[in-house]
Amino acid sequence: MSRQRPEVQGADDLRLLHAQYSVQWSIQTMPGTRKVVLISPGSLTGPIDMASNELNHLHMPLGASALRPLGVGAPYKNSALKQLQRSLIFSIFLKPHSKSDEVGQQAALESFYKVQANVYDATRKRLLCGREDMLALAAAQLKCQGQRGQWNQTKPVWVDIGGGTGYNIEAMHSYLDVPNFFSGIFLVDLSPSLCEVARKRFERLGWKVQVVCEDARSFRLEDHLEKLADAKPATRTSTEYASAISGVIYHADLITLSYSLSMIPDYYNVVDSMVRLLAPSGIIGTVDFYVQSVVETTGRNYIGGSFNRHVNWLSRVFWRAWFDCDRVSLEGARRDYLEYRFGTKKILDQRNYLLGGIPYYIFLGCHCERVFARTQQLLETVDASCTESPPLSPARGREVILPLLPEPALPIEARSKAYQSAIINLSANLPLPSTFYQNNQARIHYDEHSRKHTQFNQDYLYAFTWEDPRVDQRLLHIKDDDTILCLTSAGDNLLDYLITANPRRIHAVDLNPNQNHLLELKVAAFQALRYADVWKMFGEGHHPGFGRLLIDRLSSHMSSQAFQFWVKNTDRFTASTSFYDYGGSGHAIKLIRWLARLSGLSGAIQDLCKSKTRNEQREVWSRIRPMILSRALHWALVGTEWFLWKAAGVPATQRQMIVRDSSDLPYQDASKHEPLTDATGEAMWDYIVNTLDPIARDTLLSEENYHYLLTLTGRYTRRCHPAYLSPKAHTKLSQPQAFSGLRIHTDELNEVIQRFAPATLTIAIIMDSMDWFSPTSPDAKTQVMALNRALKRNGRILLRSAGLKPWYVQVFEEAGFAANRVAARLPGMCVDRVNMYASTWIMTKVGEVG
Repeated sequence: MSRQRPEVQGADDLRLLHAQYSVQWSIQTMPGTRKVVLISPGSLTGPIDMASNELNHLHMPLGASALRPLGVGAPYKNSALKQLQRSLIFSIFLKPHSKSDEVGQQAALESFYKVQANVYDATRKRLLCGREDMLALAAAQLKCQGQRGQWNQTKPVWVDIGGGTGYNIEAMHSYLDVPNFFSGIFLVDLSPSLCEVARKRFERLGWKVQVVCEDARSFRLEDHLEKLADAKPATRTSTEYASAISGVIYHADLITLSYSLSMIPDYYNVVDSMVRLLAPSGIIGTVDFYVQSVVETTGRNYIGGSFNRHVNWLSRVFWRAWFDCDRVSLEGARRDYLEYRFGTKKILDQRNYLLGGIPYYIFLGCHCERVFARTQQLLETVDASCTESPPLSPARGREVILPLLPEPALPIEARSKAYQSAIINLSANLPLPSTFYQNNQARIHYDEHSRKHTQFNQDYLYAFTWEDPRVDQRLLHIKDDDTILCLTSAGDNLLDYLITANPRRIHAVDLNPNQNHLLELKVAAFQALRYADVWKMFGEGHHPGFGRLLIDRLSSHMSSQAFQFWVKNTDRFTASTSFYDYGGSGHAIKLIRWLARLSGLSGAIQDLCKSKTRNEQREVWSRIRPMILSRALHWALVGTEWFLWKAAGVPATQRQMIVRDSSDLPYQDASKHEPLTDATGEAMWDYIVNTLDPIARDTLLSEENYHYLLTLTGRYTRRCHPAYLSPKAHTKLSQPQAFSGLRIHTDELNEVIQRFAPATLTIAIIMDSMDWFSPTSPDAKTQVMALNRALKRNGRILLRSAGLKPWYVQVFEEAGFAANRVAARLPGMCVDRVNMYASTWIMTKVGEVG
């Protein structure tokens, strides 16, 4: 018995359909009446008939109320919407697969999709999340290849496996000019009903897309190239087509799978066929459901990071059982095999919380075999750049390197950790670590699961750098032929060195992976964004469009781990607060802002930061000083061990150096983390006073001291900011080879230094890292000896210390260095724009040590 066709009372129902299902409509004149024809996004559907659950056409009598604005006319009725909802829920979640004389995957797919093919896109908008992001990531990679000249002679070919209604291909038009960017586009799907919808879509669009209703296992691009050659003869030469059609295997430059891999029973064969199909420099993009435990991925160094990958036991059981009812398989083996057969460029694990937190992933990969073909050259190049050694060949390694090394270093074979991890993977027939497949290979592979990295709880300590680069430049006179080792921190000073001197190589080292994620973001911003966007992000600390910039433009310039970190922390740029309110240093910024509001001094702080003269600034400081340098506040918070470490980044060993200078007490073993005493509290109070008072007296915040301007306001100004945020700096750092000499190491400083070839560094800028060593530990001496070995004669080390004469100066002198204190912050003195450290030292290598 057929059902009565539902009525839609005017614009209210139509707009609700659009809001809930992204359904669009058009008014068409049919024989005898005017009807509303529903159009799902990007595809024209046929008439929808509600009878017998056959969703083919929906006739909606269009009365005068349809022309009235919302809230005017007849009371709202949504009977058609409810009918549509019930039918769709039944078709998607409850309807069993139809029984048929035919067996096989195609019959199963048709029994599921035939009744919903015409409204498939409208009903999957919210269920199938991540499709647009996957396409945007793939488009970013293709654009990056285009910028390097890959598409100058030929245009790429795209194959969409399990493409269904063609939604992906039309959606890609938001990121690329699809008809003109690709020389050929192929949609492969096993469902005739979905393929028919796709054909109508492309007829409407006027795009030449070949829709192939075929099993993905048997699809061969060369079988369909004759039509492509006839359609677009100018895109490739006739010789190329002839060779392809005559038997040569033809490749796709882009392969995409959108929620299709989980529905393919024989997925091994399909993944293997894609390996053959993908061009040597091609990109494969996948988005799909999954469930997986972190235990399953333990020890895999090639998966490109595991942020948010773990799915708890209850969710794994529930979602696997739920999707099994529709022949959608969520077992981890499908994703594992994909990651095993392709090199990982990007990976992203997300949840669709709108529908109960369904786990899904986005995978962007490339051809392993292309990298394997040049593995020896690649490994030698990476190893040499990481260790400042000549490229080595296993057969000629000692023959090449021995004549170049000083005699004492003959037994030492320098190998980077990146090289070692790659050798392990190759011996086990696994893909290389993800860092090897990135467009920018500045980031060196590290073990993200190591406790020494996880101790930072996926956050950075410094959102900006607390050292004055102007002093560094004056003391070091950095030149173009220098090879520099420096601590990453927030990367600000490193960028300053690249602007002013352009040294041959910079090795940035930080144990905290998240500090290097921040550096990667800044490097990617200069490589991919306009100056206006860079300024919004790091000048104003706020960019409402950061999420889209990250996926569309920045992703192709970042490692997979850094990309995952910033996807997780997108709100640091999009929230109403400043980017600089986050991280450990953000605690101090938020505390100052809170205290200012509490004490009614917010206006005075603004006046301080806008003062045009030092005299004006000193007068305003006299009003603010009682609040900032309050002894009660110091006793309650600022002087506490928690604040000193979490907000100011002062470890126990450094705090002890401050106490010693204040009271002439001997150094103790700070590893015991003894609580603060009254003497310690007084020493910290004096230290802070000697830091801030000279700053307020001798430096003008509004014009030159961007360090404290940022601390007080949470942003920079156009008049006062780091050098790297100037338009001139952007012009230089946005050049293609601006960062070719940068290497980013995520490890302990000593671990990196020991792997350098002898006598290769010229400058080491180690900030206050020596303060972190305990006087009773041999670690300081070990690091100093390693620095002596890695530095050339007359090579220099720049370091800062919280102590006026640190205990480790003697260690340097005993290890072949001449120590020179180039700045001492005595009470009342201002040595630089930060004035945070009691002394600054230059250690010059004057001799070798055994």
